[in-house]
Amino acid sequence: MLELGGNAQAPKGDLIKDVTEADFMAEVVEKSQEVPVIVDFWAPWCGPCKQLGPALEAEVTAAKGAVVMAKVNVDEAQMIAGQMRIQSIPTVYAFYKGQPVDGFQGALPPSELKAFVERVIQAAGGEAGEDGLDAAVDAAEEMLEQGAATDAAQTFAAILEEEPQNARAYGGFVRAHIAMDDLEQAEAVLNGAPVEISKSPELEAAHAQLELAKQAADAGPVADLTAAVEADPADHQARFDLAQALYAKGDAAGAVEQLLELFKRDREWNDGAAKAQLFTIFEALKPNDPVVLNGRRKLSSMIFA
Repeated sequence: MLELGGNAQAPKGDLIKDVTEADFMAEVVEKSQEVPVIVDFWAPWCGPCKQLGPALEAEVTAAKGAVVMAKVNVDEAQMIAGQMRIQSIPTVYAFYKGQPVDGFQGALPPSELKAFVERVIQAAGGEAGEDGLDAAVDAAEEMLEQGAATDAAQTFAAILEEEPQNARAYGGFVRAHIAMDDLEQAEAVLNGAPVEISKSPELEAAHAQLELAKQAADAGPVADLTAAVEADPADHQARFDLAQALYAKGDAAGAVEQLLELFKRDREWNDGAAKAQLFTIFEALKPNDPVVLNGRRKLSSMIFA
């Protein structure tokens, strides 16, 4: 059970608001810089919306301020619905640091709504409380950061023997194999994750890191790609390849800069490849990484300009 706050119940008006196109930027994009915002896209004529809305509001209220909720009537906010590519309702997105970090379509049972809200809180840095296994995961993470990937993998494996659905340990186990350059085993571990945690933020981050590690193996020379982009700034493929090469060399900030420039020039190029690659990098890095915070902020300003 997540520790979501004190005993005092936050007023519903502070947690759940009706949001229009006029205040979407302030109440969703800007607000999500401070606290995750769950956005419920609905319409008065939508039957499933009438079932989902109150149940989701109840879970948000129970979180006591760890997350807030914005309700967007798609009939009155068609521009926002179009920008978010809402094709059916109810659709729910969770925003954090200006960008969607999770979501679903259709009505869900209360147990899944609760899990969704907890997942959003965890993605934003919420904690479920320390116990023995949490301390062991912390220790394994420290090993991994210090370069002791083999020791970290062994510790993560031991934790998973005790708690097979520990998402933090499972994600760490995958990342340890990536650090050991054993991408095949990392993918096998990831594919074998219990379905209950397969969509958790920890495994999504590990998946993103695995995809980037695979790309790094085929990344071209930075100097050659830089020259190609300088010779023809409109060469989108060269810019995209340069971003991959920069990330492979450890320059995440440079990679994000190139992808933002590509998105600015042609956001629809190659089926939105620049935006998708940005999200992959954001997912792979820690949520509070300055590269992520600055990148999300700049991308948001482009999307909602």
